[in-house]
Parts: sequence; C-alpha cells; structure tokens
Amino acid sequence: MRNEGVPTKSDGFLLLDSRMSPILANPAAAQILAYPESPECQRNLSLYLTSRIRSRLFAGHQNGTPLVVRFQSGRRTYSCRSFRVTGMADGNSQASLVVLLERESTRSAPLLRLSERFHLTNREQEVAQLLLQGLTSKEIGVRMQISPNTVKAFLRLIMVKMGVSTRSGIVGKALTTEL
Repeated sequence: MRNEGVPTKSDGFLLLDSRMSPILANPAAAQILAYPESPECQRNLSLYLTSRIRSRLFAGHQNGTPLVVRFQSGRRTYSCRSFRVTGMADGNSQASLVVLLERESTRSAPLLRLSERFHLTNREQEVAQLLLQGLTSKEIGVRMQISPNTVKAFLRLIMVKMGVSTRSGIVGKALTTEL
C-alpha cells in the first residue's frame, strides 16, 4: 500500500528556478513530460524539458503556480503539486519551485462514484478531491487558482448535495460511499 505524500519511483520530481526552468529532475519526471518520446533522444534535455514544463504544467503562465491540478501523459493521469522553496546556502535567497508529478491510481473511482451519486459538477469534484487529500480552503484555492471564498462556496454546494453540514461530513460520506 502506498503512503500518501511519499514519492514512488513512478512519481516525478522537479526543482525549477524562478524562470520555471528545471534545475533538477528525476528520470521519472523526464519520462512523464517527454512521453511518448524518449528523454534520451533529446540533445539538450534541459531546454526540451523547459518547453514541456511550460506547455504542459503552466500553460504559458510563469507565476510559479501550476495551472493544472492534473494532466494526461499517454493513458496515465498525473496529479501536479507544487511547493515554493527558498535557497539558504551561500546567501542565495532566490525562490524556486518544487513540483511533484504523482500518478493517480484507480482510487479516483470512489470519487467518480461519489460525484455520480450526488451529481457533482467538474469543479465540485475537483474541490472534493483536494479536500479528501487534506487540503485547507486556502490551499485548494491556490491549486485551483480561485479565492478561498469561492472554495467555501463550492464546499457549501457539495454539502447541500450530500446532505451534510461540515467538511468532515463530506469526507465521512465519501468514505462510506467507497465501501
């Protein structure tokens, strides 16, 4: 069983500089972003990955926050999580971005059943999925590029549809719907 938050060898890891160019990338990240091509075929892998990162993860935006929560690479779906980091060595205070590309498992099937049962819209499904990952309204807002108040509005809509009155009620219904 996979531990949440612990990368597996099929998960991609990227460290990007302030221009959203890769400083470090594990082999899985290179394969995920290069698919269907082989990363080894690229003469300048760094330049190639930079273009793939910008086109697949940031869709032309370079504000440091991925605009995509998930994306397709072949038939596989990946979740994209990012974290701002600041260098501490040698007085380097330039901000960087860590990006994790995590392969989604068939565990999203319960979310699909949940959304079908309660007729959730795509955006409500996205909020529910991030809530089930343990994110706060503010964190969900950052990921979805919406305000925390909009997240709370989506949560209220989900609560009404599910017949619950709290965030934990959503999680509880989701768990019992899985069974």
